[in-house]
Amino acid sequence: MSSERVEVDQIEGVPQPETRSLVGHTAAYDSIIAALDAGRPPSAIMLHGPRGIGKATFAFSLARDLLGRTSDESAERVDAQITAMSHPNLFVLRRARDLSVADKFYSAIRIEDVRNTRDALQRTRGRAGYRIAIIDSVDDCNANSANALLKTLEEPPADTLFIVLSHRPGGLLATIRSRCQSLALRPLSDDQVTQIVRSIRADIEEGALGRAVRLAGGRPRRAFETLMLEEGDVLDALVSWLETPDIQPVRAQLAIAESLAASKGAELSFAQDIIRDWMANEAQDAARAGAPARFRLASANALWDKASALFADADIYNLDRRQTLVAVFDLIRDHSRKFATAA
Repeated sequence: MSSERVEVDQIEGVPQPETRSLVGHTAAYDSIIAALDAGRPPSAIMLHGPRGIGKATFAFSLARDLLGRTSDESAERVDAQITAMSHPNLFVLRRARDLSVADKFYSAIRIEDVRNTRDALQRTRGRAGYRIAIIDSVDDCNANSANALLKTLEEPPADTLFIVLSHRPGGLLATIRSRCQSLALRPLSDDQVTQIVRSIRADIEEGALGRAVRLAGGRPRRAFETLMLEEGDVLDALVSWLETPDIQPVRAQLAIAESLAASKGAELSFAQDIIRDWMANEAQDAARAGAPARFRLASANALWDKASALFADADIYNLDRRQTLVAVFDLIRDHSRKFATAA
């Protein structure tokens, strides 16, 4: 049964994406369906956007639609097979489980995993209609498996759609990106995140739901991760600080850094994601503003590089987390004051 499987990024109590209905991303989904209706299906689509916004759910929903249209079976039968991950024309490439070690997954999608999927796609299809190959996610490929995947995308089997998921498309081989029709997915609205959380946690208290949605930043996955953290106000304080970093007193950032440095790993990691999101949004806002904001964009990009280097050094060399956070907060405050922005 699907509920008995364990995936590398599974959250306890949250159903797998192949079992859920898609919420949001309507315009992006409709654009693909329009291409299918017009008889112009691409051979590969890259769905990219922040981690946890529903890219995998989108991919499986699209697989249901396409397989249902081209299959010789009923839509209900196709739906049941996809939910059970037993449809013979559906292939999913993820980081595999290391059977030699309990509860351990390989650190990357291996070249043999890509080759096995490629060989399976080259065999006689098990059912009439299209075949779907979902790569979740291509960011997990190492150099060898990425090159093997590229060769498959360059010579795709007939009547096959590759749905490639990426959280960080900028770090991929340019040749892989060029082989895919790119489709950017954006974070969901708070109402949509609320809908998803309620559908899975119907008994959730209003206070816990509000906090989860507030910290999610449009990512349903993050909302569920928030529910796993211990109660505390340091993340709320961080979000509030980031709303107006240019006018916040220094003591506020020192207090937040102190609390986060003393917190458990999950909370600190969560806080770093919130900070990265703020920096990414600041860069995107500056880019959308065009030429008048070119210096703000340059500063935002430099801020990202410096903060990322500080976080990386802290992880590699086990540096003082408090001091690292204070340094990052100083960079954010200085950037915000210089451009009078509040992302």
